[in-house]
Amino acid sequence: MPLTGAVDCDVHPLTPVPADLVPYMDAYWRDTLEVRGLDFWETIAYPANAPLTIRADWRALKPRADASPDAMAATLLDRHGFAHAIVNCLFPLQSFRDANLGAAFARACNDWLADTWLSRDARLRGAVVLPVQSVEMSVEEIERRAADPRFVQVLLQVMGDQPLGKPQFWPIYAAAEKHGFAVAIHAGSSYHHPVTGSGWPTHYIEDYAAQAAGFHTQLGSLISEGVFVKYPKLKVVLSESGVSWLPSYLWRLSKFWRGIRNEVPWIDRDPLHYVRENVRLTLQPFDVPDDAATVARVMDQLGSDDLILFSTDFPHWQFDGDAMLPKGLSAAQTRKILIDNPRATYARLA
Repeated sequence: MPLTGAVDCDVHPLTPVPADLVPYMDAYWRDTLEVRGLDFWETIAYPANAPLTIRADWRALKPRADASPDAMAATLLDRHGFAHAIVNCLFPLQSFRDANLGAAFARACNDWLADTWLSRDARLRGAVVLPVQSVEMSVEEIERRAADPRFVQVLLQVMGDQPLGKPQFWPIYAAAEKHGFAVAIHAGSSYHHPVTGSGWPTHYIEDYAAQAAGFHTQLGSLISEGVFVKYPKLKVVLSESGVSWLPSYLWRLSKFWRGIRNEVPWIDRDPLHYVRENVRLTLQPFDVPDDAATVARVMDQLGSDDLILFSTDFPHWQFDGDAMLPKGLSAAQTRKILIDNPRATYARLA
């Protein structure tokens, strides 16, 4: 498959530890990190030694493939001729109970990303991480980064303390729409609550599989609360959500909407309409059997070739070798997924 000119909508740098971010903090927060002993931060949100966090061949490189822009370029961008890659930093901001500390880390993380990644490769674009514990501080961070065209989206995690469609979050969407940012909702959790509806699981595999249910919740919340009615130009990107769950979930949501839509009179069109207009999904992990007929059937069930954005999820292990695209895509679908859909989604990409 031709990959030249592709826009990779989800790549990840090696997640910084607090010590990496200290140079981007003022004296007060540097002292605070020392007093609180936060020079290193470990979290169950992103287990470093889990095989899925980086492919074995990329982990073995010296330096690791995700350790620097040069290493990423040699492994991915140069090799395949990508035009751009959007860098999503998965520092666990949502884990902090202290909104002020979360905001300090968000500012430092965004400055670190701009300095150590975006400034070193003109093809890279960034996501603004937000201290979602405080909507006001999140808006301040969006406004602070709006003047830097290298940032093209804002980044939230799919499992937090509240469904993201609730009106308390709307100032974030207003600021994003105002400045042309897409809103990426990425797999991950604050781990303030169990990741399943039945309590805490035992194994990482259960956590990993449960992320899809989080995307169900957030998509239903965004539609039902009327986010896309209020902000019709907003683009929401579901990152690492998988793909195969969407047709059946939308069928169920649309069926219930037809039966009880008097409960949400502001939703005056089928939920499928809002998904086609406002929602996109990144390609990896593409959770569909690896045969052309099944892939074609799922693409048909999605009902639109505009929904999927190309992504590798670098350096996570989602595909073997260079098999970045599923079988069964037509040439027109391939072009849209690789280039046209990302450029239509990210207004700031140009």
